[in-house]
Amino acid sequence: MHGVCLVTGAAGGIGKAVVRRLADDGFAVLAADLKLEVAEASLEGVAGEGHRAIALDVSDEASVTAAFAEAERLGAPVDGVVAAAGILLFAPNGERPLIADMELKDWELTQRVNSTGTFLLLREYLRGANHREIAGGRFIGFASVAAQLGGYRSSSAYIASKSAVLGLIKAGAREIAHRGVTVNAVAPGLIDAPMLRQSLAPQNDGSVTGNIPLQRIGTPEDVAGAVSFLMGPDAGYITGAVIDVNGGYRMQ
Repeated sequence: MHGVCLVTGAAGGIGKAVVRRLADDGFAVLAADLKLEVAEASLEGVAGEGHRAIALDVSDEASVTAAFAEAERLGAPVDGVVAAAGILLFAPNGERPLIADMELKDWELTQRVNSTGTFLLLREYLRGANHREIAGGRFIGFASVAAQLGGYRSSSAYIASKSAVLGLIKAGAREIAHRGVTVNAVAPGLIDAPMLRQSLAPQNDGSVTGNIPLQRIGTPEDVAGAVSFLMGPDAGYITGAVIDVNGGYRMQ
């Protein structure tokens, strides 16, 4: 596959793995994160050429619109999107905040980044897809096993925001299917990335792997592999779907 793929949250543990994998797959990666320097760092040593880094706040409408417009202006419009940017907030003691204790500002920030951010990216991408042919057009959102199970380590705000992504993906898939563009999501489980390590130290992995049929914490590369499949030609007849990347955790 070829074309320009925007990857948000490119500096995160999963985001970096996605950037590397899509570059290996032949995409020109538009790596985006809140700070330009960390977005640029995510591209260090990746294969291929035509990559570019930008600063992007997915929760800011003007920032998202400008990113797509700039890509058009440079003659490298966005052909695919991987909306990997996300946020998970914990209570001051490092524990999952209960609904009764949650502050509205934390709820609203989580929604803005995780669900509104995905909406803004999807809206801008579909606007472009409705006005030009995108061969093999793909949009991939990030849900979570937390949304599917009600969460164990995640806050209600995070669970609700990722549940919104699940519904948004299906709505987007229906609206753009006539253009041959697919809209799907991945739903990671427990992945060895900074978000998980906010609440689980590596020495405590054994406390959770017993509940995972494959008996291990997932890797960012496991998630990147699922993204690669959805971005590729073999997924051309898959849309409105969610791929679970959780080692069988949701079977419990």
